[in-house]
Amino acid sequence: MAGSLLVAFLLTMIIHTAETLSYSVRYAGVRLNKIAIALSLTGIIVLVSRTANLIQAPLTAKFVDVAKNDSSFSLLNYLRVILLGGSLGTLIAIGLFPTFIGLFSRIISKLEIQGSIPKLLASVTIGQLKNTRKYVRRPKIRLYYFRYLDIPKRLIVLNIFVTAFYTVGVMSSLYAAHLVPKYSTTASQASGIINGMATILLTIFIDPQLGLITDKATASEEHRSQLGKVYVLLMGSRFLGTLLGQFVLVPAAYLISMLVRLMV
Repeated sequence: MAGSLLVAFLLTMIIHTAETLSYSVRYAGVRLNKIAIALSLTGIIVLVSRTANLIQAPLTAKFVDVAKNDSSFSLLNYLRVILLGGSLGTLIAIGLFPTFIGLFSRIISKLEIQGSIPKLLASVTIGQLKNTRKYVRRPKIRLYYFRYLDIPKRLIVLNIFVTAFYTVGVMSSLYAAHLVPKYSTTASQASGIINGMATILLTIFIDPQLGLITDKATASEEHRSQLGKVYVLLMGSRFLGTLLGQFVLVPAAYLISMLVRLMV
């Protein structure tokens, strides 16, 4: 089981690294004033995340089946280790943020010339791949950089909670399936209850604010220079959200199990 746990941990890390690095795509698009092209590239990141999730979800569900047949199996500890993969993945993305800004800036420029992602991929040479080393940048985070950012504190707090809900959505439904084995199939499919709460908060409170911040950065050089720091702050709040997910996991699972009992 240790091997399966390691694979699930690594896949969760990849999912969160890819999703968090989407901020570097947006920032590169704003810097080049090509935000529409940048947003189209997020499809690649979504593809990486979804592909990893296709493998990770069945692997995690396997642990529920093992716990059903072996009462000594510590399912909750396994789920918590997998959640730590999300925290580590987010930290990796924060470290890679300055490097990927440069890489995605180059990709956006080339995509504009090539006209499509297949043509872009076909145009990549071994020499170009070797040259990616020049885009490597060490992250430099100093707390005083974030002192005077015009960003609502409510946005940061909400981003923490939304990330926590999204992080534990599937895990909590699987743990709920373990709590109510009689309705395990129903509970395992109920992740939308938790993810739905996160989607509502994201759609109403976070996305509009983030859109306004990005729009200001597109129109103003002053705001553009601050946008990278704003994104780092948002990534930091995502990291805190993955840690909060450790505390949300069990209450969310009990909420799902309670609602499942009411529905059937």
